[in-house]
Amino acid sequence: MDHIYLHDLEVEAVIGIHAWEQRIRRRLRFDIELDTDTRSASDSGDIGDTIDYAAVADCVRSIVTRGAHVLLEGLAEEIAQTLLERFGCHSIRLTVGKPGAVAGVREVGIVIERNRP
Repeated sequence: MDHIYLHDLEVEAVIGIHAWEQRIRRRLRFDIELDTDTRSASDSGDIGDTIDYAAVADCVRSIVTRGAHVLLEGLAEEIAQTLLERFGCHSIRLTVGKPGAVAGVREVGIVIERNRP
């Protein structure tokens, strides 16, 4: 299986469990790895035969900025399921980081892996 990836996609979001967090925007960082077969695209040279990186980034931005979120876990799950459905990849590995969320820690976050049913 081939891996298409986007590293260090940054999007501003409203996210957090505390009331004060729901009133501010903070930067989130995403690493996205999509497993797919790229042989058709390598033969054809056609973007329609592969996953469009810019479309993936736009999709993630749209989900993140559409409204407020409480937990990284819920946001990550929504993004993973949407990307699996929309782009037809076999599986996804998604890292969501929340820099500066915990004092003395550069970044906290979650890594999830999901497969197409």
